[in-house]
Amino acid sequence: MRRVSFVLAMAMSASGAYAQSRPMTPGMTCNQARNLVLSRGAIVLGTGTYTYDRYVRDQRFCEINETIEPALVPTRDTPQCLVGYRCRDADFLFDD
Repeated sequence: MRRVSFVLAMAMSASGAYAQSRPMTPGMTCNQARNLVLSRGAIVLGTGTYTYDRYVRDQRFCEINETIEPALVPTRDTPQCLVGYRCRDADFLFDD
């Protein structure tokens, strides 16, 4: 019985999803945030308590049907820091 309880407890603990923390731009300098995007190529950054997005270094990190737009985020030293780009659907340009 003890063995069954142990196996059950291990299975339950192994199946839980562990939250991954993401770098938060308000705690970084503009240069730190920009260098993080440049070094990783693509990364999810938190910009506030409940806000985040994926930022990319260039077009190569987007899908074929996407284009890039400049991405500005708040950092410790700059309210609107250009960290890189965001991928957006290319057809958004033609929406009415």
